[in-house]
Amino acid sequence: MKDSKKSRKKRSQRDYNLGFELAVISQVEKGEMTYKQAQIAYGIQGRSTVLVWLRKHGTLDWRTPQQHQMPKSKETPAQRIKRLERELSDEKLKNQLLNEMIDISDKQYGTSIRKKSLPNQSKTSNKKND
Repeated sequence: MKDSKKSRKKRSQRDYNLGFELAVISQVEKGEMTYKQAQIAYGIQGRSTVLVWLRKHGTLDWRTPQQHQMPKSKETPAQRIKRLERELSDEKLKNQLLNEMIDISDKQYGTSIRKKSLPNQSKTSNKKND
């Protein structure tokens, strides 16, 4: 028996007409196959050829990669709390790291990166405005 992959003919760039490209795009966008499966199934040699077609002719936005996150509506309150606690912990570490970097820069290079807080206005200037 012949393997179905071996029986497929490799195609050259000239073999791809607009109708063929649109048919492949249609199958990928309907979810019938991934772009890599289409590449293998139709003997498309270029690694990114199908992606180029999707960006050029497709109806979906293929320019930016999608991040697969759990939809927030399906999170239980406990899961949401854990996620938010993790995010808060990460932000605290990031803030601590940035503060350390500023302190090191101030000590080693004599910089003054932190903004000085404005002095409090005197009580007499506040009374004049009343």
